[in-house]
Amino acid sequence: MAVLRAPPLLLPQLLSPASASSHPCRRVTAASTPAPPPSRGVRIGVHGRAKKRAQVRRRSGAEWRGAASCLPAKEGQAAVAGGGEEDEYLVREAGWGVRPMGRVGEEMRRVSLVQAEAFHVPVALFNDFFFDFFKAEVLSALIYRVRNSPPDRYACLVAEDAEEDTQLSLAPYEKIVGVVDCTVQDEADILKELKGVDEYFYVSGIAVLPSFRRRKVGTALLKACEALALQWRHRFMALRAYEDDDGARGLYSKAGYRVVSKDPDWVTWIGRRKRVLMIKELPFHSHDMERQ
Repeated sequence: MAVLRAPPLLLPQLLSPASASSHPCRRVTAASTPAPPPSRGVRIGVHGRAKKRAQVRRRSGAEWRGAASCLPAKEGQAAVAGGGEEDEYLVREAGWGVRPMGRVGEEMRRVSLVQAEAFHVPVALFNDFFFDFFKAEVLSALIYRVRNSPPDRYACLVAEDAEEDTQLSLAPYEKIVGVVDCTVQDEADILKELKGVDEYFYVSGIAVLPSFRRRKVGTALLKACEALALQWRHRFMALRAYEDDDGARGLYSKAGYRVVSKDPDWVTWIGRRKRVLMIKELPFHSHDMERQ
């Protein structure tokens, strides 16, 4: 399989990890576009896909930490952060399975499509051109984060149909319907709202394809984020949501997040929507906290 390359028009200095993870959490509202056709190197048949999934499940966390920071040159070498040996999913919820994204070209393209659908703002003229350019930027930022982030400080989680029939009927990347970014951060404005920690687990970029909204995909993604935060031994989870987005705020509230602060009123003077900061404290036991 050919190595995935970033589009030549994009400048790496514009795609730093900080800027790439600054999107507020929200669900996709843009119309979905068809997934790109798989390359010949990806569509390898039912038996080939089953063998590939078995190879992915056998990879341990130690193998991920020692993997090179470039995309694999051979098919079936997708590295998974934190994946278990028995089940590649962090969480199974309402028929959806959530796992770390594989480092495979077509899967990363699918992830960038889902995220671009979520965050692209339509324009009056040449919308298709601007959408394609934005999607290329999202893909480049994703590649940058994967290559330059330690495996215990960044993960892109994907939600897919975990039903056995779907597993066998679709190429791996075609099953992805939701995406979320997870990073470890130490922003001072957020740390002042927390006690006894110098880092926290930040959730951003939640995106669900329109035809799969209201089907518990977002709930599954949030539960997987919590499972990963516990694996990485973080006490607090944080996210931002738009103050006027009642749907997203309701989803986060049901998941246990509470509002701790808001953007100042002056942000509306420069044309920005006000956001709220929401925090969730994870249920660590006392012996867990002593070992942190």
